[in-house]
Amino acid sequence: MAANQFERHGKGRKVLKGLFANPEKVSVIHYSCESFYDLPEGRSPRITSIAIRKLDNAQTESFSIHQVAEMRGTGLSAAEIEPFYNKYEKAMLDAYFKFMKNNSERTYVHWNMRDTNYGFRAIEHRYRVLKGDPYLIQDDRKVDLSRLLVDLYGVGYIGHPRLETLLAKNNIEALDFMTGAQEAEAFEKGKYVDLHRSTLRKVDVFCNLVQRAFDKSLKTNSSWKEQHGLSFKTALYLAKKHWIYTGIIVVGGLGSAIFGVSRGYSTIAGLLGFGATP
Repeated sequence: MAANQFERHGKGRKVLKGLFANPEKVSVIHYSCESFYDLPEGRSPRITSIAIRKLDNAQTESFSIHQVAEMRGTGLSAAEIEPFYNKYEKAMLDAYFKFMKNNSERTYVHWNMRDTNYGFRAIEHRYRVLKGDPYLIQDDRKVDLSRLLVDLYGVGYIGHPRLETLLAKNNIEALDFMTGAQEAEAFEKGKYVDLHRSTLRKVDVFCNLVQRAFDKSLKTNSSWKEQHGLSFKTALYLAKKHWIYTGIIVVGGLGSAIFGVSRGYSTIAGLLGFGATP
């Protein structure tokens, strides 16, 4: 509803201000995994890499299958990693959850990491499948950038696919960035290094987007009026919901009425000669 956009925009700005009030305590997170659409039997998708980038200084931690394989002395091809995949994935997630536990005070900005198909809960579930005990990040420590941008700019702020279209709109180079379909294909071909590079690029891109949103330089298809939800419907909505707006409207209405009566009286008095200067 258009009227609600006024409040959503205000809430979004408040979230952004909170992130940049203490940027040293904020990180951007993303991960790549096997396509869950290609797993009809219902098995949880295997994870290939995770990247976590600090908002204040861009320092980045990463966890990936090919890094574990290299440390274990295994070749880096898909054929060489495959026999040990679950073992290496478990080692990768061991390191990831240890990091999360040691950095529990941070707030994590992400893109659509919301459920058991793709998200924090999907990583936690995968770790349990591998007999691990995940450290749980509380929901109030998570900020979904994709939803935040909708709050800030309105649901029609950019075309679909939103992320790729937004990058093009803002002239942000894709470089190693892969789409979801490209990542799924890369996983099937065992291109784990390429997946890792894509994950690293995406946390860089998300940091860029959240910074531009904060300093109000992000380009979208929404007008200033659409972003702020300003309309006659908004005014009526706020008048009904918030007493302060209702009070302003009532006082304004009374003021207009008094002014109208006073003006009318002055006109009549003038016609009748009352109040005329001697």
